[in-house]
Amino acid sequence: MMKAFRLLALLFVSIVLLTYAGCKGDDPEPEPVTDVQFDKLNKTWKINTVSLDGTDKTADYTGFQVTLSGTKGTPPFNYATSGRPSLSPWPASGKWDFGAAPETQMIRDKGTADELAMTYAVTESTLTISFTFNGTGYAARTGVVKGAWIYTFGL
Repeated sequence: MMKAFRLLALLFVSIVLLTYAGCKGDDPEPEPVTDVQFDKLNKTWKINTVSLDGTDKTADYTGFQVTLSGTKGTPPFNYATSGRPSLSPWPASGKWDFGAAPETQMIRDKGTADELAMTYAVTESTLTISFTFNGTGYAARTGVVKGAWIYTFGL
């Protein structure tokens, strides 16, 4: 009887251990897309090329940089520019947030008169931002900055 009880107890313990050994632990929740994208964007980006309506404007932007910063998960985030030419669709600084598709859309100065929807593509070392600007520009002449802009940055 004791031998049967011992065998039964051993069998029970084995079943319990095998049951728990086969269970996977809780998978951690994946990081939100906005946090992943923020980590890629949270840098100082140096200009590589600039075009306005298909015309190369890179020579006007030597030394131009945009710094995207803030605290992950707490929008709106900050941007600051340096090396802007006198004819620019970029203000010196402001706020930005992700658009409806955070993998490709950002909104500059959301909720202000300067609000601007922008499309972007980012890798670990390059950033391309494109937008159509219809305002009067910042420290610029009206009409010179209007149009479809494409900025390509590197680190």
